[in-house]
Amino acid sequence: MLAEYRLKNSLGLFLVAVTCGIFFSANAATQPADVLEPAEPLSPAAEQVVLYEYILEGRPDPFVPFLSEKASTPKINPDEIVEEDIDLTGMRQFEPGQLTLVAVLKANDKKIAMVEDVTGKGYMLNEGTAIGRRGIVTEIRPQQVLITETAHTRAGKAIKNTVIMRLKKEGDQ
Repeated sequence: MLAEYRLKNSLGLFLVAVTCGIFFSANAATQPADVLEPAEPLSPAAEQVVLYEYILEGRPDPFVPFLSEKASTPKINPDEIVEEDIDLTGMRQFEPGQLTLVAVLKANDKKIAMVEDVTGKGYMLNEGTAIGRRGIVTEIRPQQVLITETAHTRAGKAIKNTVIMRLKKEGDQ
């Protein structure tokens, strides 16, 4: 394999050498060897060598990248609320604003709130039930349900918001 490669390369070099030799010998036959042509005189502009110097003062360095790493990275707001990656199952599928409080029941020490979604399907809430992305039912009162929503920022700060669901009386809208 190596011998075959060397043979092909040497044949190629031989052909190039023969072709160049024929070309140069044909050129030599048309011009006598002892006659030389005079060189053209240089123009005055070509005789002067112009040196160029780049002055950096007041100019940007041409070799520095246009975008710096600081400018290309987005600024992160530490007060931005971070969304938690959780499975939304059960009552976590509904935000408090999507539900209507229809009844509050009290049996012994246990309080239960009954809510409806927009389709009329009913659900029961107990204290401590998770609701929505960030909410937890904190207290059930005779006429209302308190839901505390806790959001966390990038800096780790907890932001709490209380949502009140009120029991509507007949005729209220």
